[in-house]
Amino acid sequence: MLKKVLIANRGEIAVRIIRACAEMRIRSVAIYTEPDRYALHVKRADESYSLGEDPLAGYLDPLRIVNLAIETGCDAIHPGYGFLSENQEFARLCEEKGITFVGPASSVIHRMGDKTQARDSMRAAGVPITPGSEGNLANIDEALSLANEIGYPVMVKATSGGGGRGIRRCDTPEELKTQYPRVISEATKAFGSAEVFMEKCIVNPRHIEVQILADSQGNVVHLFERDCSIQRRNQKLIEIAPSPQITPEQRQYIGNLAVKAAQAVGYENAGTVEFLLTGNEVYFMEMNTRVQVEHTITEQITGVDIVREQLRIAAGLPLSYRQDDIQLRGFALQFRINAEDPKNDFLPSFGRISHYYAPGGPGVRVDTAIYTGYEIPPYYDSMCLKLVVWALTWEEVIARGQRALDDMRLHGIKTTASYYQQILNHPDFIGAEFDTSFVPTYPELLNYSEKRHPSEVALAIAAAIAAHAGW
Repeated sequence: MLKKVLIANRGEIAVRIIRACAEMRIRSVAIYTEPDRYALHVKRADESYSLGEDPLAGYLDPLRIVNLAIETGCDAIHPGYGFLSENQEFARLCEEKGITFVGPASSVIHRMGDKTQARDSMRAAGVPITPGSEGNLANIDEALSLANEIGYPVMVKATSGGGGRGIRRCDTPEELKTQYPRVISEATKAFGSAEVFMEKCIVNPRHIEVQILADSQGNVVHLFERDCSIQRRNQKLIEIAPSPQITPEQRQYIGNLAVKAAQAVGYENAGTVEFLLTGNEVYFMEMNTRVQVEHTITEQITGVDIVREQLRIAAGLPLSYRQDDIQLRGFALQFRINAEDPKNDFLPSFGRISHYYAPGGPGVRVDTAIYTGYEIPPYYDSMCLKLVVWALTWEEVIARGQRALDDMRLHGIKTTASYYQQILNHPDFIGAEFDTSFVPTYPELLNYSEKRHPSEVALAIAAAIAAHAGW
């Protein structure tokens, strides 16, 4: 088993990994830049080391992180998600330096991170893919010719893209001419590569992804699916496990496709295979070669600790479960509580948290790194916490989500919590009739009034009285 793990990340995922290490009697090492000096992951780890003043440079420096792992006696690095988690050079450097990378091999990260290579691999394995370019597009003329062949709308995507960036939909030749150079520009800035490819745009699909685990002995299992259709501008807001919209037959088919995809590329560790569903048609979209933000809901419905399995697999141990051992039970929802103002075009709302009270009770889980008095820095992702609820039925999990969102108190910044209440109350969501068009279809859900708890009103009245009396 691993003895000491450096966590090459920050925030709630770093805290999540630290907790898994603690339960497995593995020492944890945190890293931080100056804005994170008082962050929770720094406080919770067994050891913590500064990477300097710059908010981002240290988190994005593979050589420095690997050398620090060696200097501090670590035998493994867990990359979490974001930052260097899908960076093939980081994984390769770990391999060269004799440090275990908690994830797949660098060659697999490269193969699946390059969207055109991933499509080629899936095509060869018999996994259905959307119609599109055979490889990268050479120029706008080739893009226009292919779009005319497969039909509009089309999606122009960064070959090395991810996280919803470097993607543009084009409904006409004129839009394609405008958006093509923009995607190239975005891809170059975000991913250091100007390569782009094209896919047929599947209009208003359901976004379904399957969690897989694979060990070094060749065993691969799936942990059923998650429905990520509630999203805004390709960014997920609410995730659901399992999907309330698919049949048992579809569930088995998609799960088997995900296992086939992992086996086709010799995958090892935790990963996610993402699909688009329209009617009875299923298309491979991409594979995420890391732990996902939304792994929590899969853990809730299966009882499998995914991060624990990641560490076991990295240590060379076989999977703890066979496919027949994995059973789903109930439903789970995850709400990404972001420091954003939904009523102001989701403008980021960074600042000091004046008061935070975590929701609790049966079937409620909170993954976070915030606390009362914590200052949310403006340099990173806007997510404050992940609120996860579980219940036996779809109706019960919605009610539990409404109650948990109402329980939570988070003051000092604007968040997306009240907006999620509106979604949970919508008939289409309650009836499990939604796809990726849900958020843009119902902009009126943003026209809500902020609900104030009686205790908040009482405090405001008391403050006013005190001010009037000159106290």
